[in-house]
Amino acid sequence: MELELQQVSADTYETGGDITLTQDESAETIVPDYCPDMARVIATEGTVFVHSQELREGRATVTGSVQVNILYTPDGERGVRALELSLPFTAESDNRALSDCEEVAAEVTPELVEARMLNPRKVLTRCRLSTRLTGYRKAPLCLTTDVVAADAYPLEKLRARQKVVLLTRLLRREFQFSDTLTLPSGRPGVVELLSVNVTPDVTETRIIGNKLICKGAFTVSLLYLTEENQCASQTAELPFSQIMDVEDVPEDSPVSVQITLNGADIQIDGGDPDGREIGVTLYLEALAAVRREMELELLRDLYSTAWETRYDAAPLTVVEAWERQTCRQSVRELLETGMSPDEILSLRVLCGTVTASAENGRIVLRAPVMIRVLYCDEGGVTLVAERRTETRCETDLPEGYQVTARAAVSEEPRGTVSERGIEVRFPVDFHMEAVRVSQILCVTAAELDAETPKDTADAPSLVLRRMGADESAWDVAKTCNSTVSAILDANCLEDEAELPGDTMILIPRKRG
Repeated sequence: MELELQQVSADTYETGGDITLTQDESAETIVPDYCPDMARVIATEGTVFVHSQELREGRATVTGSVQVNILYTPDGERGVRALELSLPFTAESDNRALSDCEEVAAEVTPELVEARMLNPRKVLTRCRLSTRLTGYRKAPLCLTTDVVAADAYPLEKLRARQKVVLLTRLLRREFQFSDTLTLPSGRPGVVELLSVNVTPDVTETRIIGNKLICKGAFTVSLLYLTEENQCASQTAELPFSQIMDVEDVPEDSPVSVQITLNGADIQIDGGDPDGREIGVTLYLEALAAVRREMELELLRDLYSTAWETRYDAAPLTVVEAWERQTCRQSVRELLETGMSPDEILSLRVLCGTVTASAENGRIVLRAPVMIRVLYCDEGGVTLVAERRTETRCETDLPEGYQVTARAAVSEEPRGTVSERGIEVRFPVDFHMEAVRVSQILCVTAAELDAETPKDTADAPSLVLRRMGADESAWDVAKTCNSTVSAILDANCLEDEAELPGDTMILIPRKRG
């Protein structure tokens, strides 16, 4: 007789792959006629725009472009000029890496952007990109919570409570953000923008009713020329909020949102003659992962003291813990310049791809950091000082967690001129998501042979024995055809934890 199982089903997603692709892109570019000849390349910066993310038959394809800004000294002139160019790229995985996945999330980081003069009218640009791809596949989950049998066929059932965190929704939405960045009083106006950097940061997510509300800020850093043909910089935060539709999701569900920059249009407001207002338009895509926390009582084992039973059990892989943390590390570096700089023009810090490893029982995160300072020497010559370093973050997460993280500098770096060079201070925030995965044994099918009662005629009615070192009360009861409650009653105990492991206990054997 096949027994009826009570089950809980849910449509969920699981991570189908997490891979990182590295590639180099390069191009030779002719300096446009309206730009003066190059005398010296000062610095090169790049911003990544992701145009498309596609997944077909397990192969992920990410296309986009790197907007490169080359700052250079013009031949025969003082000051700084900028050459802007676009470097297209395509990152593609093989067709086995993300098999069976239906969604992919891409995060593209410029690990290196550099330019070299070939002649005063031609420049060679090279960019090294790191593309992290995370695939998601549908994984319907079916868990058995109980088994139903007629009163004539009593069953002993081992049920255990299990916390699970299910990824139930993946929501994508493209949106546009527009705002005006106004320079503070006392700052010179903008005549020409030399370079712009935009960093998104999600600070709050919550569900209200059938709406997902996402809030954060875009950190916009400007390097520009003033009326006096001098370089100046300004960093500002522009807050944003977005609303996405969700259905059948509890309001306390944890949500994580990844913001991808698809494009940007940032220029001086034409209606402002003083150049103090900068129009910012960003084209973005949000990917929201909605999770649901549940605590279930799962059926792990069963038997009958009167009838022969058979059952199937399968190990199921579940996420039993998910958490999101932010860990801040303060960094201090000295960039030696060989002389005392006269003025710091701009300061930028870029963080690369984060790696996670286990050390001394804890998870440690590491991120490469690129520091670039644009400054003037005593003679007014514009120079750049750069340093590559690494910052690490020791988390409180024990081994066994799977961690994905990104590193960002969410506050404006500070630079101080000293006799030896430029001292730079900045915080690095490690935004991490950690999951702990475990395998649980769960009954998937069960049968009871109602035609064949157990033969217990020759079995003793009482057994005296010790519990094994790795035995539980359930193990002893099942082996001896008894029940946990009968063993407790026979030994005048109220709880399984009171069963001694070093002395004999009485085990009454049931006879049907």
